[in-house]
Amino acid sequence: MSVLSPSVVGMSIGQPGTDPASAALKAAYPHGVLSPSRAADFMSCPLKYRFRVIDRLPERPSPAAARGTVVHAVLERLYDLPAGQRTLERAVEMVEPQWQRLLENEPELADLFADDGTERGTEDREDLASWLAGAHELLGRYFTLENPNALEPAERELYVEAALDSGLQLHGYVDRLDVAPTGEIRVVDYKTGRSPSEYFEAKALFQMKFYALVLWRLRGVVPAMLQLVYLGNGEIVRYIPEERDLLACERKVSALWQAITRALESGDWRPSPGPLCDWCDHKALCPAWGGTPPPLPERTVAEVAEESGEVDLVTVDG
Repeated sequence: MSVLSPSVVGMSIGQPGTDPASAALKAAYPHGVLSPSRAADFMSCPLKYRFRVIDRLPERPSPAAARGTVVHAVLERLYDLPAGQRTLERAVEMVEPQWQRLLENEPELADLFADDGTERGTEDREDLASWLAGAHELLGRYFTLENPNALEPAERELYVEAALDSGLQLHGYVDRLDVAPTGEIRVVDYKTGRSPSEYFEAKALFQMKFYALVLWRLRGVVPAMLQLVYLGNGEIVRYIPEERDLLACERKVSALWQAITRALESGDWRPSPGPLCDWCDHKALCPAWGGTPPPLPERTVAEVAEESGEVDLVTVDG
C-alpha cells in the first residue's frame, strides 16, 4: 500500500489555441465533451485517438478486458447483499452469472474461448475454465485488501458529469464512492491489472483527478481521498488531492480539447510510438511502424465531441 502526497502529475499539452481556425471550431461547437478514457487516448497517442474516434476502427475483444468487466460487475453487485453476507464464496458464485449476462450483450466474446484447445487464427483460444478461475483469483485478492462487510458505499458505478467554466463537459463512471458521516468523500477505482511503475502511474492518477474534478464541480467539495485498488498484485494506492491539483487538471483537459479540435481541423494526427505499441490493434496502420492510415473520414466537430464523450465502463487494466 502506498499513499502519494499532493503533486501535479502530467504532461504539458500547451495553451488553448487563439488562431482563427481554432476560434472557428470553437464557434461551431464551443463546448466539447470528454471522458477520461478518450482524454487518455489522445494524451498517449493522437493517432490512436483518431483511429478510435474519427475512423471508428473496430478492435479485437480481449479476455483481460472481458474479465475486468465481469469482476467489476461482481464487485458492484456484492454490495447489494447485506453486511455479513458479503463473502468470497458469494462473490465467486456471482462470476458465471455475470459472465453469461455479458455474453448475452456481447455474443462475439464467445469466440475468445474454447475448451478443446482449437485455434483462432494463429492464437490459441483461452480455456474458459482457466479464465473463470482467474476472475476468482482477482476476487480472492480483493478480500485481502478490503473488508466489504465493514463498508457501505454511497454510490456504485456512479455516472457523473459536469461542465467546466470553459464550457467543456466532462463525464465518466466512478466505480465506488464512499462518503463518511462527517461528509468526506473517497473515490475508489478497481483495477484488475497490476499496479504500474512510476512511469505509468501518472496515467492512473489523471483518471482519478478527472473524476475528482467532476465531483468537485458537482458537489463543491474536494474529495478527501482517491483510492486505486489493484487486484492484479494486491496493492492499494491512495492519493490525497488538493484544490490546486484539480485546477491544474481543469486547465489540462481544457487544453486537451483545444488540441483535439486543432488536430481535427488540420488533419494532423501524429503517432506517439512507445512501449505500449505492441498492444495496439492498429499498429499495422501506423506510419511509425511502416503502415498507412486509411483516408480521413469527414467528421464535424459536433460528431467528434459527442464520441469523445463516450465512456468505457472497463478498460483492459480495469
